[in-house]
Amino acid sequence: MAGLVVSGTQVSYIGQDCREIPEHLGRDCGHFAKRLDLSFNLLRSCHLQEYFRVSLISWLPLGFDQRKMLAGTGRSLEGLSAFGSLEELILDNNLLGNDLVLPGLPRLHTLTLNKNQITDLECLLDHLAEVTPALEYLSLLGNVACPNELVSLEKDEEDYKRYRCFVLHKLPNLKFLDARKVTRQEREEALLRGSFMKVVKPKASSDRVTASPENHYTPLPAASRDLTNHRGVLGKCRYVYYGKNSEGNRFIRDDQL
Repeated sequence: MAGLVVSGTQVSYIGQDCREIPEHLGRDCGHFAKRLDLSFNLLRSCHLQEYFRVSLISWLPLGFDQRKMLAGTGRSLEGLSAFGSLEELILDNNLLGNDLVLPGLPRLHTLTLNKNQITDLECLLDHLAEVTPALEYLSLLGNVACPNELVSLEKDEEDYKRYRCFVLHKLPNLKFLDARKVTRQEREEALLRGSFMKVVKPKASSDRVTASPENHYTPLPAASRDLTNHRGVLGKCRYVYYGKNSEGNRFIRDDQL
């Protein structure tokens, strides 16, 4: 098969622009492969509704060919289910997003997802904790979910430290994260504060907020606010103040002093 490189238990299928894991790859190599490299392809994870549709079809009393026709095999990473002994999986430079769904890989200890389209860190970590219980090496560089200078100049080292703390809180068995070894101090920090390191983003409201017209307060009655309609009051004042004494003193009688 063109593009396929096999060296012992290592299988590489790199840069073939494949949108799905070829069925014959799992059939020919799945039973012995311990390391699988699928970098620089066009792999996409299935959408959530597709995942549940495939799961539902698997319960129907149909033959294999009928199920395959209905489910549309190859639309996700379900082809990895043929690699039961897999220990290392390289999925760098693909199109994998938040809907990534991996089959159960109980022996997998190394997973790299560098330069994909993952933005929801917590969703990914919860999924990995469920399907890859032996995971010790994880790399997410180049994804929005991994806050560093590779994806945004606005991120700094403090953002990356909080990210590492949250990842180690979710996956406490990790020994390496991205390109760095997990230190004892990081592990202790994750144990104490990891649950508080999640970055919460405000959800944008879909409802349009109609801006109310600016309301300028004025103490004048409505009838007198028109600049072209002036009203005045003419009358006599009984008291004249010449500024010699306090204005308030004119209200005090002599018998009150």
